[in-house]
Amino acid sequence: MTTTGAELGIKAVEETETKEYSKDTGGGGTSFKPSKIPLHLVLIVFSILMFIPFLWMVFSAFKPLDEIFMRPPVLLPQNWTLDGFRTAWEGAPFGTAYFNSFYIAALVTIFTLLTCSMAAYAFARIRFPGNNALFAVFLATMMVPMQLTIIPLYLILGWLQWIDTHLAIIVPASLFNAFGVFLMRQYVRGIPVELEEAASIDGAGRLRTFTTIILPLLKTPMTALGIFVFLGQWNNFFQPLIFLNTEDLFTIPLVVNYFKGAYSSDWTSLMAATTLAAMPMLIVFIVAQKQIVEGIALSGSKT
Repeated sequence: MTTTGAELGIKAVEETETKEYSKDTGGGGTSFKPSKIPLHLVLIVFSILMFIPFLWMVFSAFKPLDEIFMRPPVLLPQNWTLDGFRTAWEGAPFGTAYFNSFYIAALVTIFTLLTCSMAAYAFARIRFPGNNALFAVFLATMMVPMQLTIIPLYLILGWLQWIDTHLAIIVPASLFNAFGVFLMRQYVRGIPVELEEAASIDGAGRLRTFTTIILPLLKTPMTALGIFVFLGQWNNFFQPLIFLNTEDLFTIPLVVNYFKGAYSSDWTSLMAATTLAAMPMLIVFIVAQKQIVEGIALSGSKT
């Protein structure tokens, strides 16, 4: 089985990316530098400060209500209790909400990566009248708050009879992501044009070039973008609140909102519900930490 020039080029680019990541992340046994001790100390202090609210949330989920408002405040519970978790799990449909949030976030992530990569390739490689102007307008939409477009979007989805369905959340988010297109376009522009020329000599058209040359080289920025999109959808509260009315369709943020009343809140159950909502994403981050850091680092080096 012969190897084409484009395939050899892809291997060369992937090897270069691996070397760049190893160099940027200190791979290969970087020696200890005492001059970086102050920087590391500052980063450690700020990391602890940022982690304290998370710890407070987790430990408050195990506290009785009176201990949450103790003065002076105490981080660790004096009387550990699981009542908050029991009330949260029994008082809200967490199992259904977990399933809804996961499959919505997964579908949005998959389709967003596909549409963003295709649009990025078109903006970066296909020359047509008004290319740069259209891309500038496309980026300008990032400055428009989502709240300004929610009414026309609601009317369109109502005309399509998608209100109170998951399609109202999945389709708009999958078809339009200006930040994702910008990130992928910058990366595509860093891919050597010679690879596409070699594929063209081998007889490949635009579609085949995109699927066999461009997509394999977009693994690292797609990893980073996929993480951002998945987390954004997992934590999405505003759109499900507007478009969903049936309890069986609710996502995790809507279920957590059960424990927050207009005049009072069940703080122990609210902290427990928030902990249950955050734990899956924390586990994913711990398991896939290497891939996350690599994806973001290599995406940054290309942009």
